[in-house]
Amino acid sequence: MRCLDALANQSVCNESYEILVVDDGSQDETVLLINRWHSQRAAISLRVLQQKNAGPAAARNYGAQEAAAPLLLFTDGDCAPAHDWIEAMCSIYSVDHPQEASADYVAQPAVIGSKGAYLTEQTELVPLFVQAEYEDRYDRMAELPQIDFIDTYSAAYKRDIFLENDGFDSIFTTASVEDQELSFRLASKGYRLAFNPDAKVYHIHDENIGEYWRRKYYIGYWKALLTQWHPQRMVQDSHTPQVLKIQMVLWAAILGLLPLALAGLFWSPLMWLWPLVLGLFVSFLATTGSFVRKLTERSWKLALFGPMMLMIRSLALGLGYLQGTIHFAGTVHGQREAAIPGWKRIFKRLVDIVGALVGLVISIPLIAIAAIAIKLDSSGSIFYHQVRIGENGIPFRIVKLRSMVNGAEEELADLIDVNALSEPVFKILDDPRVTKVGQILRRTSIDETPQFYNVLKGEMSLVGPRPEDARIVALYTDRQRQRLAVKPGMTGPMQVSGRGALSFEDRLELELDYIENYSIIRDLRLMINTFPALWRGDGAY
Repeated sequence: MRCLDALANQSVCNESYEILVVDDGSQDETVLLINRWHSQRAAISLRVLQQKNAGPAAARNYGAQEAAAPLLLFTDGDCAPAHDWIEAMCSIYSVDHPQEASADYVAQPAVIGSKGAYLTEQTELVPLFVQAEYEDRYDRMAELPQIDFIDTYSAAYKRDIFLENDGFDSIFTTASVEDQELSFRLASKGYRLAFNPDAKVYHIHDENIGEYWRRKYYIGYWKALLTQWHPQRMVQDSHTPQVLKIQMVLWAAILGLLPLALAGLFWSPLMWLWPLVLGLFVSFLATTGSFVRKLTERSWKLALFGPMMLMIRSLALGLGYLQGTIHFAGTVHGQREAAIPGWKRIFKRLVDIVGALVGLVISIPLIAIAAIAIKLDSSGSIFYHQVRIGENGIPFRIVKLRSMVNGAEEELADLIDVNALSEPVFKILDDPRVTKVGQILRRTSIDETPQFYNVLKGEMSLVGPRPEDARIVALYTDRQRQRLAVKPGMTGPMQVSGRGALSFEDRLELELDYIENYSIIRDLRLMINTFPALWRGDGAY
């Protein structure tokens, strides 16, 4: 009843929210106790929803479907939200986020999902370490304009977006990484998720090393499936410290070499492995330094306890991940497909790097000649920078040779009302802002050759969907946002199939088909087909 007591004692009026409790097939007196609690607090709006045991993901989805409010707040039964939790959670959604954007600036889109923070009143070493571990991650997330990782202990989602994306994946039948998977899925569509440190809940953390080990082990186990679906998150996400991955690799190496080193006690040629094992262990201790320094600010006892807990964390996560990788090898019922699987993603990036370097070398003479022509034709800079939306909705500054008059962006409002478009795309025939040299540059696509630089930086790929203007992406529907799951490309299915002559729906179908049926061979074919498409000049204006 600790959680319900906290929810009943919020700073906002009782009439402004409803509490939904989903009973996931309990066999005890849970429902009876909740009804008894509610009978003593008639002013609180509360409903108990019951279902057969299907796991927390399915239970939360059921609650979301039954809810009436436009904003869904989630917390867990072992949490006690702070007095102002609902008020803090809602505040981040009440901020007006304008959609106006320019070539050099893109307004922040509206928040559709957010996560709060843990607090604890426990004083034992293990729960204090767990709290310090979370706060270390909060420090990092507080510096980010948006995140890609939301835990359900203190979470909020716009209900319409949540339901349109089918909520949590019920393949996760135990409390594990179902919350991470949903947030990764939403982030891949460019939705803005935010960290809200003021939305705090009190939690009873792991009380001993055994509980901590089991929780971390199963997180690692399910993470193996999660990284099959979202391989790009293996590299980085807003929640997981990069040093943790290094620590896991170090312990994998230590455990791999230790049996051979022990064999050296009986066969001397293997004795040289002991210095290597010792060196790896010392390297692990070195990686703990930054976090241990934070622990010293709490207590020296906790700081001395920290390295052992970090070792346990690395081992539990690593062994769980190994077991999960073995278990989930092959096809899993209900499995989601990654837009570009892990090894294909690596190969594609290698091709991008080599192609960008070659492309820059070849295009430098063309850029030099074009630069002279641009300067002779009109006043203004040679290069043009504009904010475009990349993979996962991340903005970046695209580089092009200027093909329009200086100040063309300021004249756009006189030619078209972006907010009145029937579909999220515009291309102006006989655009009066295009210069004479610009017409040639556009017809031959020479104006886009500086984008090899964007490819080299990893903001774009050689092949992918067209990089879209931030103002247009702000008008996207949920389905249209699926094209943000991969990096935009210098060429792609649109560019070889008619470019600007295509309707948005035709272009969208081509790009979604490219994402859903991605192959390296297809990338190569699109690159080859780009040259005759450039020669024909279809839709180049």
